[in-house]
Amino acid sequence: MSGPLTGVRIVEMAGIGPLPMAAMLLADLGATVLRVDRLVPSGLGIQRPKRFNLVNRSRQSVAVDLKSSEGRSVVLDLVAGADALIEGFRPGTMERLGLGPRECLTRNPRLVFGRMTGWGQEGPLAATAGHDLNYLALTGALHAIGRKDQPPTPPLNLVADYGGGAMYLTLGVLAAIIEARSSGQGQVVDAAMIDGVSSLMTAFYGLKAAGLHHEERGANMLDSGAPYYEVYRCADGGYMSVAAIEPKFRVELLALLDLQANQLPDLDDRTSWAAAKQIIADRFMTESRVHWEKVFEGSDACVAPVLTMSEAQEHPHMVVRNGFLDIGGVVQPAPAPRFSRTRTATPTPADASGAGDAAVLGAWGIARERITQLQKSGVLSPPRSASPPPSGDL
Repeated sequence: MSGPLTGVRIVEMAGIGPLPMAAMLLADLGATVLRVDRLVPSGLGIQRPKRFNLVNRSRQSVAVDLKSSEGRSVVLDLVAGADALIEGFRPGTMERLGLGPRECLTRNPRLVFGRMTGWGQEGPLAATAGHDLNYLALTGALHAIGRKDQPPTPPLNLVADYGGGAMYLTLGVLAAIIEARSSGQGQVVDAAMIDGVSSLMTAFYGLKAAGLHHEERGANMLDSGAPYYEVYRCADGGYMSVAAIEPKFRVELLALLDLQANQLPDLDDRTSWAAAKQIIADRFMTESRVHWEKVFEGSDACVAPVLTMSEAQEHPHMVVRNGFLDIGGVVQPAPAPRFSRTRTATPTPADASGAGDAAVLGAWGIARERITQLQKSGVLSPPRSASPPPSGDL
């Protein structure tokens, strides 16, 4: 492995949503991340062939029976040599397994114990199930996303799962690892998606308090209300994104659209936004997306084509930056961010669960004889050659 986190060791208790994304980010940046899978899949999440579960890339896994004392002992042995453990179970699950913060920090006082939940470790909703959209709903963020007179729009699961969840867990774990290296003491990191999304909404709560952002959807500068921050349909059915917030960029936008300022109402007057938007929309509808791409290419009008995922892979800017990589026959986004000196390695494909138990656990200091005994007793998955053909599902 290479990257700025080379030498950092993380134990990942297999989960869904933000947890594997956080583990991928850490592994992509060079950390050695070992995923502890269940012997029997949980059935949670979106099922797919393993090779397409891209957030499981860049790390190896072991399948362990966590209900057995020997299985729990294996995890504690891994914890002894780790900088951090990350888990995404409901509150109390790790404690019931005998693998909670008390047991793990007793085994390794410098350990960072990262916890990822939707609702947090305490509160009236802490023990209830939920998914990205539910957590997004409780923060005010979902209500704010969408068009005028339309229902709130689910923004995929990017905002709560990945933005408010994975990113904040990763940030918290890394901050705690840095602190542990100076204090010699580990701690618990409570990363809740409702907290992360609320944090992401900080600027908007400020704008609301200042009277600059209203709770009506589609009536604000950044939610499709403003004519200069909108997506416009073209003659061929394609779309162009316009984000000319500042006046100097609006000047260039109008010039390239061949519109004069006196042809539009005051763009700073909210009461005229609908009329201005219609004029700009009519102009975009006169030509194809390809035409407008050429018109705005290289300009400072803050205009870009709305690409499909397939088109994004082929865009010249993405190609020059190697923004997408073919890993194991599957095209996927490259690691981010990028580093000038401690460059990251090309990610490796997700491995089959428990496929390399002996080699993987051996690298973490567990004796081969013990591994063999654990495989025979069913605590670990059997060697790959003795395993039945994979089902293709998680």
